[in-house]
Amino acid sequence: MSFPIVRNRRLRSSAALRSMVRETSLAPQDLIYPVFVTYGSDCKNEIPSMPGIYQYSLDRLKEEIDEVVELGIRAVLPFGVPETKDAVGSSAYDDEGIIQQAIRSIKEWYPDLLVVADTCLCEYTDHGHCGIVHHDPALGRTDVRNDESLELLARTAVSQAKAGADIIAPSNMMDGFVQAIRSALDEAGFENVPIMSYSVKYASAYYGPFRDAAQSTPQFGDRKTYQMDPANVREALREAESDVIEGADFLMVKPALAYLDVLRVLKDNFDLPLVAYNVSGEYSMIKAAAIQGWIDEKAIVMETLLGFKRAGADIIITYFAKDAVRYLRESV
Repeated sequence: MSFPIVRNRRLRSSAALRSMVRETSLAPQDLIYPVFVTYGSDCKNEIPSMPGIYQYSLDRLKEEIDEVVELGIRAVLPFGVPETKDAVGSSAYDDEGIIQQAIRSIKEWYPDLLVVADTCLCEYTDHGHCGIVHHDPALGRTDVRNDESLELLARTAVSQAKAGADIIAPSNMMDGFVQAIRSALDEAGFENVPIMSYSVKYASAYYGPFRDAAQSTPQFGDRKTYQMDPANVREALREAESDVIEGADFLMVKPALAYLDVLRVLKDNFDLPLVAYNVSGEYSMIKAAAIQGWIDEKAIVMETLLGFKRAGADIIITYFAKDAVRYLRESV
């Protein structure tokens, strides 16, 4: 019995050849690193559910940003933990809010480092929802007020742009949020600040560790009325198309690992840069298994990130960004 010759075997015979013919690659400029900023002083608080990730007070934030820049990562995504919260999330659009202060500091230290500003209210509201809520005693129900929330989200985006944010990344999933924010930015003179829309954001169980880190767990109910059903793909196309029409400059899929098919669908249907958010639960699962010695962390991390790129992502937001760059350096 004879077998056909597998010619590609020769191309796999050495590391140099494998590198030369590799179809998908990963580089530091593909990555955005999330950073948590908290109130207080001299704070570097490790997040128990996210080993290796910390909340930094403003006076210690530079040590984290210094490391990011040294590694060649070109963009960060800061999340704020305010000292006080209220029903309308006023700290989100306060020009002296914790994120606004962090943005100004980062741009002062490293003007060329891109700062992506997450535009949402959930970290700043005392109820933990992404918009204004209204309770109707007669009906015994509580709803998120979409249009009223848009006004505050637009104010937040303008405040972040004034602080120096290079990119506005609205994650709230209110209907019409891209148009509202685009109009507000343009009216305030920030026509050239792009919007990285969380276009396809699922109501996912993978967000748990982030809610610990940002202290943004909803105090009642859930976010299923404004985030997407994990069972839906066609809805993702509708959501992305709506954001494109409204003026989005990037599209995002969040989470990424369980939604590689959605990444591919968006890549095949739209020509905007595509972002994959490698979320906290995905990070924590790998870290937990690695701590137990059950997996090869480096191999799993790089395979996962390459999977996002192969599925169509141009950019990856990931808590593994610093680790990934170190792994890339080791392989050179």
